[in-house]
Amino acid sequence: MRSEELQAYGTILIFIALAILFLVVTLFLSKLIHPHKPNEEKLSPYESGEEASGQAWVKFNSRFYIVALLFLLFEVEIVFIIPWSVVMGNPSLQEATQGMWSWFVLGEMMLFIFVLFLGLLYAWKKGYLDWIKPTTASEPFTSPVPKEMYERLNEKYAHRKS
Repeated sequence: MRSEELQAYGTILIFIALAILFLVVTLFLSKLIHPHKPNEEKLSPYESGEEASGQAWVKFNSRFYIVALLFLLFEVEIVFIIPWSVVMGNPSLQEATQGMWSWFVLGEMMLFIFVLFLGLLYAWKKGYLDWIKPTTASEPFTSPVPKEMYERLNEKYAHRKS
């Protein structure tokens, strides 16, 4: 290795060492300065102003993961489309290529959107976008009061409201 390359690595090493030193000094000063007065309320977990109940491990529908991935996919699409539209709208670039650039880039972007659309159709056909609704089974109502008494009571109050 040449000395210039070693000097470049040395500069990087100095920056890393300074970053670590800055971190250690900052954490030490924070520990030294801040007041340490723990109590039960400060040590309790904060959950949007509500008291935490139960465990942190809760079951949720795994389809949230698929929906999140699809959302990210289409957000990345926007990241590609915005610069494309800015470059395609550049008049000097269109003049320099006599309009051929615009047609090429338009075709390329339509192909990109078409491939994303095929991916969406695939996810749709596979059922990844169908939300499975849980079925709830209600237990039969058992009461020591006969059903006829409830019906008479309901009729009595139904006449009063009308």
